Formats: sequence, structure tokens, C-alpha cells
Amino acid sequence: MIKTINKINLKGKRVILRCDYNCPLDKKGNVLDTFRIEQSIPTLRYLLSKGAKIIIITHLGRPEGKKLKNLKLDNIKKHLQRLLKHPVKKLDGVIEKEIQEEIYKMKEKEIVLLENIRFYPEEEKGDLFFAKKIAKMGDVFVQDAFSVCHRDHATVTKITKFLPSFWGPLLEKEVLALEKIKDNPKRPLIAVIGGKKEEKFKILDLLVKKADLILVNQIIKKRYFKQKDKIKENKKIIFPFSASGFDLDKKTIMFYTKEILKAKTIFWTGPMGKIEEKKYQKGTKEIAKAILKSKAFSVVGGGDTVEFIRKIKMEKKFSFISTGGSAMIEFLSGKKLPGLKALNYYGN
Repeated sequence: MIKTINKINLKGKRVILRCDYNCPLDKKGNVLDTFRIEQSIPTLRYLLSKGAKIIIITHLGRPEGKKLKNLKLDNIKKHLQRLLKHPVKKLDGVIEKEIQEEIYKMKEKEIVLLENIRFYPEEEKGDLFFAKKIAKMGDVFVQDAFSVCHRDHATVTKITKFLPSFWGPLLEKEVLALEKIKDNPKRPLIAVIGGKKEEKFKILDLLVKKADLILVNQIIKKRYFKQKDKIKENKKIIFPFSASGFDLDKKTIMFYTKEILKAKTIFWTGPMGKIEEKKYQKGTKEIAKAILKSKAFSVVGGGDTVEFIRKIKMEKKFSFISTGGSAMIEFLSGKKLPGLKALNYYGN
């Protein structure tokens, strides 16, 4: 059973809210797209209206347990404060004594943003003791970051062992929308998988059970053929025709477009090329146009993909935009997500 926050008294309670503010950044650490921050605003407004004391935990990038200056959350705080139109206090740590003291002094309707949780190696290790230390600072835990629910991390699966834990409104909205196509999708169902994250490649085996066709980019093609002896070859996975490059070639774009136009359901995560350079954006742009032309039920997710379709002003035309990339694909392919399991989504 889904336990939501609308049935509990939050007045004066310290609410630890797990968000995902892992926004795309430029080389200087400036935020390129605020979609994920925007999506959390209704949850924050609700908690404020109930008189909660809000402690936000989030991550940014992949610092791998190191405190990296360009991945500090100062810029995130500025955007959050601007969008929420409410003061946000950024603290420079998570579990340190001075941080705990600041949190115990909080008043109703105050918001603090803790420093990047991935500056602490214990987070990605799923350290129980670390989770317990964080939990001591709150009265209630609210999971509102669907995009990290496929991770077995301390603030995803372990913190729920120490605090009454609830679904946030954004998490609930995402799961309910994705359930519509997970359980009984209209077919043909096409998965478009791009980007460069390692886990995208790893879930191809799961996807072949769900999708009728999987269209991939050059990076995934390269990884696939490197590992070909370790994984089963599958006719459902379609690769770009060209042997190399940073974008889809003309022939591949035409072929992918033809297949996409036949689809009734499409989910897409990851750009099809090196979109940070304008000359390699064509493939991603043409795939977006084909999906919209197809009239299929379309779901798109992942930070870089969402940033790109917002930049080219296409986001309102997709049926649903998810904050999750890999989490969305794993959920749709039928894999049990550890973060949802921790919230009893699959039963006790």
C-alpha cells in the first residue's frame, strides 16, 4: 500500500525530503536546465502549508565520495529559492555536529538544503550507520526522487529502516503515470535508448522482454559489440548503420523514423548523439520530431534528454516527462526498484 503524506500531521515536524536536483551543468558548474527542481516545487509548497521544517537531501553529478567544488549545491540553492519564492538555507555538510545543531534550531516553515549527499562515500555504499545518523535529524522521511529509486543507496533504501517513511507527491505521480504503460502498453512498443551511462547498456537484456523494438545510439552499439560474447544477441535491438561517429547517420535517422511512426507506445531516455556540440544534435532532434509525429503515447526521461527537448521547445508535446532515466527504464521493464521496495510498493 502506498503511504502518502496527505494523511499525517506535519506541523512542527522535521521532514527529511529526498529530492533529485541532479541537473545538467556546463563546465563551470552552471545549471543548464531546472526541470528537476521545478518538479519538486508542489511538494515543497505542500509541506510549507502544513507547517513542516524541511530538510532537503539531494545529489549532483558523480563526485564518487569526493568534495568537488564544481558539484557543490550553491547554484542549485539559488535556483530553488527563485522558483519557490521562499528562503532556503544551504548548509555545508550533512552529518557534521554543526549541521545537526543548525537543524535542531529550525522553526516551522524553514527549509535547509544539505550539501551534495554523494560527497560522502557512505551514500553510494548504502551504509546503514550513515543512514541512521541522518535519520536522527528528522521525524519523518519523504521519498520524492523517483530517479534514484533504482539505487540501493543510504538515503534511498536504508533511511527507511529508521524513520516513518512516506511517498512524496512527485514520486506518486511518476509511478502512477508509468504504471499505465508498464502493465498493459499499446503495441508496438518501442524503446529509444541513448546517452552514455553504463547502466543503460546493462538493462538491454531486461528491455527485450518488454519492448517490440529497441533503437540505440553509437555508444551503446560500441559497448554491445565489445561485450557480445557475454550477452545474447537479439533481433529486437537495432543499431546505427554507420561504423562510428558522434551522432546518428542519415540512413539510421530515416530507418528509426520509419519504425517510430508505426509505434503506439514509446519510451525514450538518453540523447542519440553528443548534443553538447550543435553539429551532433541532428539525430536527437529528428528522433524527437518522429516521436511527436507518431501520435504514440510517449514517455521521455533523463536529465540530458529533458534539457534538450525543453531547449527546442518540444516538452509540452510529449505525453509524460519523467525525472528518471535509468529508473524509468528499469521500472518499465519490470525490474523491482530497491527504493520502491523500501516503501512497500511490492508488498511487505
